[in-house]
Amino acid sequence: MPRRPNSDRAVRSTARLNRDAILAAAIALADRDGLEGLSMRRLGEELGVNPMSVYHHVEDKDALLGGMVESVVAGIATAPVGDVPWTEELRALVLAARRTVLGHPWAVDVLRQQETPSPAVLRHIDRVLGALRRGGCSVRLAHHALHVLGSRVLGFSQDLFDDSPAVPGDPAALAARYAGWATAYPYVVELAAVVSHEGGLGGCDDDEEFGFALDLLLDGLERRRRAEDAAG
Repeated sequence: MPRRPNSDRAVRSTARLNRDAILAAAIALADRDGLEGLSMRRLGEELGVNPMSVYHHVEDKDALLGGMVESVVAGIATAPVGDVPWTEELRALVLAARRTVLGHPWAVDVLRQQETPSPAVLRHIDRVLGALRRGGCSVRLAHHALHVLGSRVLGFSQDLFDDSPAVPGDPAALAARYAGWATAYPYVVELAAVVSHEGGLGGCDDDEEFGFALDLLLDGLERRRRAEDAAG
């Protein structure tokens, strides 16, 4: 009996199935539909195989997510090493990480949930430490720097709260809220008024705020490095 076309396709797909192909398809699926749209069943459909075939290459959903974010972090471009100030090298490395994670927004949630750093994350951290040490930072200062930079090392920051308007496009609702806060939280209202889309500062720009914080931290670390050098 001749084999049906769908059966032929499944056999060919299973034959070329491997971990790299699975991770690439899973990343593309998550980029398109978010983590909520990623399941072993959906992934199997994308690959044209029985979902159970996927388990021969990744143990479970957690292993799949770990492999996906490992692939993403491994793709962070290295910064130029050479005749440049260490602050510029480190800034380039952090911003390369930011470009990478912005291209895969779901990766931030997965990175936040990881309890231990993966090999790709460790390699990236090692490059960050290399920039600090080559720039003349002591081991102690490099250790402090990792704590100060925190998640910015991987290109994202965990803000105190979401400052986007609760009722976008409704100035009357925002005005009513601020009026109620005016007495109890005068400085919060002052800031909210000028940072709103209608205010003098304009809407919050995540890239601008990230860059501002990064430059502030690098300037402070460089001042501390110079102070350590001067103290001998």
